[in-house]
Amino acid sequence: MVIRGGTSKGLYFNGKDLPENISDRDEILIRAMGSPHQLEIDGMGGGHPLTSKVAVVSKSNRKGIDVDYLFLQVWPNKPLVDAKQNCGNILAGVGIFAIETKLVEIQSDVTKVRVFMENTSSVATLSIQTPKGEISYSGETKIDGVPGTSSPIYIEFENIEGSSCGSLFPTGNRVDLVNGKEITCIDNGMPVVCLVAQDFGITGKESPDEIEQNISLLAAIEDIRLKAGVLMGLGDVRERTVPKMSLISPGEGEIDVSTRTLIPHKVHESIGVLGAVSVATAALVQNTVANRLRAEKSSPSKEIKVGHPSGFFGLQMDIEDDGKVVDIKKSILVRTARLLMRGEVYF
Repeated sequence: MVIRGGTSKGLYFNGKDLPENISDRDEILIRAMGSPHQLEIDGMGGGHPLTSKVAVVSKSNRKGIDVDYLFLQVWPNKPLVDAKQNCGNILAGVGIFAIETKLVEIQSDVTKVRVFMENTSSVATLSIQTPKGEISYSGETKIDGVPGTSSPIYIEFENIEGSSCGSLFPTGNRVDLVNGKEITCIDNGMPVVCLVAQDFGITGKESPDEIEQNISLLAAIEDIRLKAGVLMGLGDVRERTVPKMSLISPGEGEIDVSTRTLIPHKVHESIGVLGAVSVATAALVQNTVANRLRAEKSSPSKEIKVGHPSGFFGLQMDIEDDGKVVDIKKSILVRTARLLMRGEVYF
């Protein structure tokens, strides 16, 4: 199936339909996507990291889990498949795929799908609207970065802090100094490096195109990314899509903080789900570069709005922070997803 999940789009496969051998599987996916090519013209990819994604969904044998989900990022410009990160936007479509393919039976007006995220060995619960015994794709929920409205999908994450790096602050610090710039390295479901936009001579309100045309800025950020990757325990990240780099600036109006996120070399037209969770966490806990820029700092347990080029991303966060220990009790957000087509892909 092709499903638009959140602000991404990708191919969704039943795990049993792909080879068990990883190199054989990756060869099929690269050819199916049309990589490597700038436009992925000979495949299903859209020539952009946000539209060159794959979900592999399988019936789970784990207790209390409905399906296992493996996320795979196919690079548009090189024959490479990355399995070392998660994707919360593509996750939003996993429940739809599971129900549409009968991996999960509809329960009532709302069907809960418990998902084990194989990339990070963590769990999320998706609440899918299924009135009258079928998935509802129509509704009044709007997410910035996607035209129109749709039915809401609620996602609640469980114990995702440190899922890739081993701890919420993988360097052991809330602020590190790299190349003379203060940064915050954080992993609450996605390894992210928070940078202060003004430290790089920009406002943080620039368009993705403006940032991508700033070659010296991109080079400076990539140099920090490579060094931060080592500090975060990720090793050499030159051929990896993590950590994401998020330029932070003060929010305006109802926005708590504003972001421009590199994933890691293209600028996201909005922000990834788990990237938003990590940035929101950094904005809410004390003494991070993101927290310093947050407009209102009264309570770490609240709805927080993370700004991005297409609008904002709202999250419900419940966090306790005494300045030394952070206890993340809840991370809930809403996404939408839509089944676009089903059929066969030729490779």
